[in-house]
Parts: sequence; C-alpha cells; structure tokens
Amino acid sequence: MTQLPSMQCTFTRYTLMQRTLMQCTLMQCTLSRWLVVLSLIVLSLGVFLSASAVIADDEPFRPQAGKFPPLENSHSYQGELVFVDHANRRGSVRVKGAGTYFRNTPHPFAMLPYGIVRYYGAPADLRDIPLGTVLHVQAFLPPDPVISAVPVLPVDSGKKNAGYSGAGTTPAENHVLLLEDEPSHCLREGKVWKLKEVDLKSNEWMIVASCEPRTGGDGQASEEKMTIDAATRIWRGRECLGIEDLIAEGTWTAGEKKSLGGQSVLLGITWKPTPDGVFTRFHISDIWLDDAAMQRSTHLQTERHKSFIRSRWMPAWIDTVEYDKFGRATVTATLFGGMAPSLYADFQKGSSAHINAAENTLKHSGGAYGPAHMASKGTIREVIESPEEAPLGSSGIQIRFDTDLIIEGIRPGRVVRVRSGAWPLVNLPREEYLGDGSFSHEDRFPTPAIFPKY
Repeated sequence: MTQLPSMQCTFTRYTLMQRTLMQCTLMQCTLSRWLVVLSLIVLSLGVFLSASAVIADDEPFRPQAGKFPPLENSHSYQGELVFVDHANRRGSVRVKGAGTYFRNTPHPFAMLPYGIVRYYGAPADLRDIPLGTVLHVQAFLPPDPVISAVPVLPVDSGKKNAGYSGAGTTPAENHVLLLEDEPSHCLREGKVWKLKEVDLKSNEWMIVASCEPRTGGDGQASEEKMTIDAATRIWRGRECLGIEDLIAEGTWTAGEKKSLGGQSVLLGITWKPTPDGVFTRFHISDIWLDDAAMQRSTHLQTERHKSFIRSRWMPAWIDTVEYDKFGRATVTATLFGGMAPSLYADFQKGSSAHINAAENTLKHSGGAYGPAHMASKGTIREVIESPEEAPLGSSGIQIRFDTDLIIEGIRPGRVVRVRSGAWPLVNLPREEYLGDGSFSHEDRFPTPAIFPKY
C-alpha cells in the first residue's frame, strides 16, 4: 500500500507524456497543414500578381499633367467627321467598325490642349475640315475625367458589341493627340494609294485601289472599292480637273472599265450613304495625281493656318515661374508643336511678346473684350531649343519671358497663349474667349449633355 502513491505518480507521468506526445504529433500535423496552406497562398498570390501585371500592361494609357504622352501608347481608329464645335476644340466622328456603318452613333472627341490637327498634309484647325471627311484618330483616355469636355466612357466601352454597329465604335479613348485626314496620314507614314481599275459604266462610278508603302511594298495590300462622282476633284500640277476632263482627253473612257496599272496617287476620302446591302464603302472626294499638286494644296493650307495662329496666338504651357517683387516674374513656357517653322522663328531673344491664360480648350480665359485685355506683356529673355527629338505635341522650343504683370492663370502646369510682337494685335469673335463672367461660354456652346449617353 505504501507504494501506491508512487505508482499513481508514475501512471500520471506516463499519461502526461502520452498526452504531450499526442499534442506534439497534432501540432506537427497542424504545422504541416499550415505549411501546405501557406504554400498555396503564396502560389496563388504569385499568380494573382502576375495576372495583375498583365492586366496593368493591357490597360489603356492615361496622359499625365505636364507630360506629352507617347504616340505609340495611343489608341487608333478611323471615322467620318459629323460634328464640330471649333471654338471648344471638340466634335464627333462616326467610327468605322465591323458592322453596319450608317447605324454607328456619332462618337464624341476632344482635342488635347497640345493635340495636333492636320489637313492636306499641313497644320489645321478643326474649322478647316469639311464635315464628312474621313479622319484617322490617335487618342487617349481623358487626362482628368472631372474636367472632360466630352462624356467619360467606361474603359472597356470600345470592346462592347453595339448591336448592328459591332464592337470598336465607342472607344473610351476620346482625347485626341493627332487628328489627320487621309493624305496627311499617308504622307506621315510614307504610303500612297495605288489605283488598279476605274469603272465608269455603271450608274455609280467605282475605283478599285489599295493603300501601300510608297517604296518597297510586298504587293499584299488588300484592295478596296470606293465610289467617285462628278464632284470628285482631280489635282494635276496647278490644275483642278473633273472626271469629264479626263474623259475628254482620253485618259479615262466613259461607259467602260479601265485598268490603271497601279498608278500611285494620294486620295481625299469621305463617306456618303450607300445602297442597301453595302455596310461600309467610302467615297473619293479628291485625287492628287502628282507630288506638285499635293505640295500646292499643302502650301495653301499651311498659309491659312499661319494666319489663324497669328491672330489666336501660339499655344503653350508654363514650365516654371520665378517670382520677383511687385508682380514681376520670369516665366518659362514650352511652345506646342505641329505649327509651321516660320511661326516659331518669330519668337526671338530680345523681342516683345504677350502671354495670356487659356483653358484646356485653348480658349483665352482673361479679358472682357479680347485676348490682349489682361495679357502679360514683356520681353523674351531667351529661346531654348532642345537638341533631342521632341515628342508629338511639343515643339521642343522653350521661351523665357520677363514681365511686370504676373496673373493667376500664368503658373506652372497651366495652358497659355503666346503672341510674338511681330504679329497683328486683333480682337477675337466673342465665342472664342472667356470674359469676366457676364457671358458664359455655355450660352453659346452647350454642356457635354448634348452628346449621347452610352
């Protein structure tokens, strides 16, 4: 009996040891399970991060304030110009898609402040381009959706199927860096249209052509059938001809098909309603038969635009402002690109200049009766040209400007208009500037609510 406590103690220790071993075993099993679960979590996280990286790479590019976005990151599409609000640098295009073209709803766009418009291979303003012209568009998401001048669409809206119109007709990228007509697009990319055949025997005259590189083409470009009519202009040297002129001289033959042997030309392309059953067929408004004819059209459009900029002033944005006493400051501004070289040459060291605040639409935003009313006047201290190739939208030219009147709209990141002292000082139409509050631009140009909802 005296040994019982000792035996009980031994039994108790044994029981405790068994429990401890069982707990350790359970802990080992639990730990193993947790290690397996942790491994799966880490693996899943790696897959998720990889997928996220792919998604991030595929996301549309959104421009940042103070930076010119690279053209290669833009989204490109093509469509007919159907509406223009030239004073606010916005409009609508009927975007070409896979479906029935005439059903496509006009798609709103806004020019970026540094966005470039080109027509006939020359700088242009939206007001220069006739409605119906088929344009090539390079665009981005709105840099700041809060102040977008056109409706902000879901990022994936361009991928959605729009019934008869198909997909791709409502891209979210509606802030345009480059807007150009067909000859401008071909000149920039080194392409020409090669005419294969003209058919003048049917009620609707047709041309078969393909767009190919000017040199070194592989002959694999797909052919396209487009309409022509008696209003199609044919440019040759300094001549402007009609189809009847080519028929009269025997170049083309009325009532017959004629092979054109791949003749290289540049084309102006528009859209006209087509017979039932034809979903998408473009129309030729102009044919440039030689380089001399195209160069003449380019020259005339360049001169038109130069006159426009001299009266509306060169757009730019402010890089830095070095403040001094009593309202004085030295302003550094980058001039926007896409203009004729002679316009930039007018900004010379030591010459006088005006700078006025502007909106992202490039509307002058100061003054009660014109751009010069509240503009800051001064002298150009320095003109700086970057040795590197400037991105599209930038001229690569900076001016440093001394003034004794620094106003609110002239501060880093803001868009401005700059006038060379060599340019005429004129007053603008009322819809092209924002005044002192007595006149709202919305009285003349309605809000984005006029555009369709998507």
